[in-house]
Amino acid sequence: MFREEIKKHLPHREPMLLLDEVNVNEGGEAVGKYTVRGDEFFLQGHFPGNPIVPGVIQLEMIAQTSVALLCDNEGATPMYTGLNNVKFKHPLLPGDTAVMTVSITARKGIFCFAKGNLKANGKLCTCAEFSFAMVPPEK
Repeated sequence: MFREEIKKHLPHREPMLLLDEVNVNEGGEAVGKYTVRGDEFFLQGHFPGNPIVPGVIQLEMIAQTSVALLCDNEGATPMYTGLNNVKFKHPLLPGDTAVMTVSITARKGIFCFAKGNLKANGKLCTCAEFSFAMVPPEK
């Protein structure tokens, strides 16, 4: 699915929508893509003359990718509840296309547990295990 379809399942909007496309592969993993244009708000001061996508933004890209695996929770707001075993291996730079791969490892009620990684140019940039709650809308 592309941006407009993603918006039907994910509450994020520009400038915090950090997916250009996301699909589910044969192995049941979500694979998302985002091309770093270079004009994003998070690059303005990180770092002048040497822009690098902040690690927390890379983690957000990974988490947003899981939307393709959770389309049955329409209207729910995904909220991070934990991050574990986070590793930053290689910088993500303007012009790079980030490719995020995510799998859900467990679900318990509104809580989801997942693992994912972000690669660019064939190199691992970031990997993590994370959990989040799919908070239903208030009535």
